[in-house]
Amino acid sequence: MSETMRAWALESARSWLGTPYRHQGSAKGIGCDCLGLIRGIWRELRGVEPEEPGAYSTTWSLRSGPDRLMAAAERHLLPVDMSQALPGDVLLFRWRSGAPATHCAIVDESGRIIHAYQGASVVSTALPNSWRGRIAGAFRFPE
Repeated sequence: MSETMRAWALESARSWLGTPYRHQGSAKGIGCDCLGLIRGIWRELRGVEPEEPGAYSTTWSLRSGPDRLMAAAERHLLPVDMSQALPGDVLLFRWRSGAPATHCAIVDESGRIIHAYQGASVVSTALPNSWRGRIAGAFRFPE
């Protein structure tokens, strides 16, 4: 992705700041979860989403099973080395080894991420060291 496209992805993500958290939501200013944020940015950058995510529970991070989020990212986004992730890129997180990825965020500037924070809203927060070790993959939106 060109620098301009990453800048557009970051600008789009920042326009979602303050959107309330809503499980399975994907509407700017109305409500979204972490996947809904990525879906909304995709629509702003690329138009129609490539697929529907299907239903998922609020406790999906506690389960094992297929890594649906990672598989979808691999189908529709471009993988990058985690050490090369730049502002505007997408990060996926898994909370324990061997578990599926269940959280996603956009890389912000200055060591921060933009993500939908359960119980709150879309926020830009510092990426703590405890989360860095849980990054499961890094991706870019395609041109």
